[in-house]
Amino acid sequence: MGHLTFRTLKWATLESQLINSCITSSSRKRKEGRRQRGSSHICIASHSTVPLLSRLLWGFRFPGRHSFRRKMAGSINLTAGLPSMPPHGLQSVPDVSASEFLSAPVKTLYVSDKHHQDILALLCELRRNNELCDVSILVGERQIFAHRAVLAACSPYFRAMFTGALDESRQTDVTLHDIDETAVQDLVDFAYTGKISIEERNVQTLLPAACLLQIQEIQDNCCDFLKKQLDPSNCLGIRSFADAYSCRDLLKAANRFAHQNFTDVVVSEEFLLLPVAQLVDLIQSDELNVRNEEQVYQLKAAVSWLRHDVRERRAHVAAVLENIRLCLVAPKFLVNTVGQEPLVKSDERCREIVDEAKNYLLLPAERSAMQGPRTRPRKPILRGEVLFAVGGWCSGDAISTVERYDPQTNEWKLMAPMAKRRCGVGVAVVGDLLYAVGGHDGQSYLNSVERYDPQTNQWSGDVSPTSSCRTSVGVAVMDGFLYAVGGQDGVSCLNLVERFDPAANRWSKVAPMSTKRLGVAVAVVNGFLYACGGSDGSNPLSTVERYDPRTNRWQTVAPMGTRRKHLGCAVLNGYLYAVGGRDDNTELSSCERFDPKTMSWENVVVMNCKRSGVGLSIVNGLIFAVGGFDGNYYLRSAEVFDPETNLWRPCATMNYRRLGGGVAVMKQAHQDPLAGTGTIPRVPFAVSE
Repeated sequence: MGHLTFRTLKWATLESQLINSCITSSSRKRKEGRRQRGSSHICIASHSTVPLLSRLLWGFRFPGRHSFRRKMAGSINLTAGLPSMPPHGLQSVPDVSASEFLSAPVKTLYVSDKHHQDILALLCELRRNNELCDVSILVGERQIFAHRAVLAACSPYFRAMFTGALDESRQTDVTLHDIDETAVQDLVDFAYTGKISIEERNVQTLLPAACLLQIQEIQDNCCDFLKKQLDPSNCLGIRSFADAYSCRDLLKAANRFAHQNFTDVVVSEEFLLLPVAQLVDLIQSDELNVRNEEQVYQLKAAVSWLRHDVRERRAHVAAVLENIRLCLVAPKFLVNTVGQEPLVKSDERCREIVDEAKNYLLLPAERSAMQGPRTRPRKPILRGEVLFAVGGWCSGDAISTVERYDPQTNEWKLMAPMAKRRCGVGVAVVGDLLYAVGGHDGQSYLNSVERYDPQTNQWSGDVSPTSSCRTSVGVAVMDGFLYAVGGQDGVSCLNLVERFDPAANRWSKVAPMSTKRLGVAVAVVNGFLYACGGSDGSNPLSTVERYDPRTNRWQTVAPMGTRRKHLGCAVLNGYLYAVGGRDDNTELSSCERFDPKTMSWENVVVMNCKRSGVGLSIVNGLIFAVGGFDGNYYLRSAEVFDPETNLWRPCATMNYRRLGGGVAVMKQAHQDPLAGTGTIPRVPFAVSE
């Protein structure tokens, strides 16, 4: 494709010559008419000469191969009168269509990134000055001036009003009833600015106003705000509020929260104020999260509600009792507690319900014919698993900090710290309580034990100590007992094994291991307690032995492929995984697993990072490797192994670096102990009748 190009010519001389030649030629052409028809030249309409010259002189390049031989009135010969061009002057001038030359589109699409902001700002200024306003909103004692177009663009309610056939479409004053005037003002301001503040003080008036004006964006954000404020003390009020304004997602969230936290909700004032219909709706749910049916009936729940206003609620005793699954309570509780309640004894229908439950409990052979809503077990909401990282060594000292990882949010949050700093601590969970055993506080070896309750986010020290001080100890749970295995006491490595009975709060010794082991990792597979690797005080070990509680004996099994001390162990899908640690020379990223069926070890994919003193645990079917030491740095990173993809991937980093910290998995607390600890107070709600 040819292009028009100028090179190395003195621009002033060329411009002067071109213009003079064109003017002279143009004048002559007007006199001569159309005599020159057959010559090959570039023709331009005389009225376009100067613009074209400007484009030529500035080096514009026009593509095209079209002939420029046009029979045009007033055309001129651009080359007439020009001196011959030097070799480096005007070159390669192709034939180009005049119409294309003159009409070639040259345009730029400009999109402003602030136009809408400027327009809104100007409209807002016009509104403040009451300029060009064509409607006023009368609400309460307030008059709000505005522009119909702006309100209609933001609110489907106003759009229908202003574009419909009703009288309001022609009125300049519009009155709104039964709506908070401040909320309407906030929403009109939002229409002009795109900004609104949703707070505890205004959310209960803002949401109804947004629902009336059909501003969905504000409805959704108010509901999201209230979801974050859900608490046992207000969830029933929020539930009623959401139902009144048809906020389905908020209603679903409030229902789920109330079901999941039922035992905490029933002690709130809101529960006692529930209308009977809402109480029945709550206690009849299959999703009620209770350990047993006694918790639904007990004095703090249904009976407590009935006794709160006996005079008015006596008529509802049967309706309440029908939704308690008495066929599932203990016989003794049914006879001695439910059967002896005066409110139950005085109501004929209640006595029938109790007799029905007695028959179900006393006649097992007849139960298949007695199935119904009151015999169906509830389906408690499954609480998600969370991972706790406890103690460890950080920045040259033992630490007492504790943090919790939630896989759903991929975040670590600090929890209540232990009373003592503990490095080399053993951690395990028994009966929804987390135990931290032994360790080293930076100065002394410890035999003390602390216990953590996730419901209260508190540690207690009223647990019996182990018989000897020990750090780098392995801890695991089997058959409801807590086992402490090996470690060191500051003098020597230990093969000592103790077992803790939480019910008796007592430790007792069981058979010792055949080998002394510090930095040992322990786990339970198929009813056996496995002790893997560690150090005998001189060298890392690859040996493995397992304990049988039925015979009180240890048995040696196949050794690992690598010598490892301060490793992590966990059980997933029937395999025993041994991860990281340190051999004779360096920290390890390698991993292997033991198959109890073949009694053999095999290598698995290595971690992304070397980790000695690593914490290892299983969360929702994934292996989490937490903290450790890579040979240069104490680590606060963590990574996750997915057996389906056979890959390790990083996850969120902890708040603290941890070497020799303990890790354990717990179910999410019924009520998050961190809920409500931020700067936003919980929103109080009244239950509507």
